[in-house]
Amino acid sequence: MTSSDMEYLTIALPKGKLFSISAELLAKIGYTAENLHEKSRKLVITNEEKKIKFIITKTADVPTYVEYGAADIGIIGKDVLMEEEKDVYELLDLKFGRCHLMMAVPKDAKRAKLTDYMHTRVATKFPKTAEHFFNSKGMQMEFIKLNGSIELGPIVGLSESIVDIVETGTTLKENNLEEIAYIADATARLIANRVSFKMKFNRINQMVEDLRQILESGEAK
Repeated sequence: MTSSDMEYLTIALPKGKLFSISAELLAKIGYTAENLHEKSRKLVITNEEKKIKFIITKTADVPTYVEYGAADIGIIGKDVLMEEEKDVYELLDLKFGRCHLMMAVPKDAKRAKLTDYMHTRVATKFPKTAEHFFNSKGMQMEFIKLNGSIELGPIVGLSESIVDIVETGTTLKENNLEEIAYIADATARLIANRVSFKMKFNRINQMVEDLRQILESGEAK
């Protein structure tokens, strides 16, 4: 970490549904920068006065930037954090972006019990998380990693089931799928690089306390 790096606090923000809520929440505690928006062509946006740098990156890459110290802190969904298994500190549950990980199957091909799906194929964006879940049930499965519409897997015969995140369940219903197993809740989390947390403790700790006060006061809504 150079002396220049020590002056700044670098924050990794994920593109997509968490971005605007994350930026709005940080703005409430004074962490802002001019032209900080998801569509910005600039990959690093700096507030020189407050010594803040924002990195806007793909969701799945946020924990990597934080683990390796390219960012001091980041905001990321617990689902991604579980899957990426990066060596970072999880500092705070930010309470937004609520969804849950689950297993779903076609309604017209539903089996009597969970273990009846043993040795079948699971389409998922979260193969590590899914494997941990099924191992805990004593079930060996075949995992097919997809990056797009996971619901398509069972529809076209690629898999017997899916493991995915769900918010309202509307997409499952529209594709004639039914949730049969709950895996874990997921909300946005504030994470920190382990070295940064020690080297910039006062600043990061103050940020965490300020965010906690906002969350507890209900101002974050």
